[in-house]
Amino acid sequence: MTRRRLRGLYFVTPQAAAGRAELVAAALRGGTRLVQYRDKSDPGEHRLHEAANLLAMCREAGALFLVNDDVELAAAVGADGVHLGEDDAGIAEVRARLGPECVIGASCYNQLDRARSAIAAGADYVAFGSVYPSSTKPHARRADPDLLRRARRELDAPICAIGGITPENAAAVIAAGADMIAVIQGISEAPDPEAAARRLQSLFATGQARRG
Repeated sequence: MTRRRLRGLYFVTPQAAAGRAELVAAALRGGTRLVQYRDKSDPGEHRLHEAANLLAMCREAGALFLVNDDVELAAAVGADGVHLGEDDAGIAEVRARLGPECVIGASCYNQLDRARSAIAAGADYVAFGSVYPSSTKPHARRADPDLLRRARRELDAPICAIGGITPENAAAVIAAGADMIAVIQGISEAPDPEAAARRLQSLFATGQARRG
């Protein structure tokens, strides 16, 4: 896995399990390049089965499948990678567990120094946000477009932006420097999730969003 391939729409599954597979299917039909399985419920067989099913869907669509936080679940299903927060396992530890080809993303919130440390430790991409207010995490630290522009100038790794991103505001986020835009409700709450995903991914495919 090379860092240059990490670009495009990144769908993060909502916490509510009902209809999750259908949402992932719609997002993939719309061109999503990465899917992150995010389920904070108690570990159990249902998570293993659901993750394996979503991985198969991503494989068929040619998209990457990552697991939020749970390194052992990622190992069990053979996921493409994991996304780690500040309270999760260290990057070097995860790399040793999952191997050199595993994609490791790191949440860096609004902290460039944290991003630098994550990249030095071997992270394949760094994520900043919340870029806009988000009902998913209403009290999240904010990372404004100026931070994304600075990150683009100073960091040698793909940049993911997350938080409140919709088809209406995503172009500005990409223009500020995001290689990937991670979206939850911008797809899951859309009247037509597939159309929303297609519109978001088109910003990368057609060059509608130009970096400043």
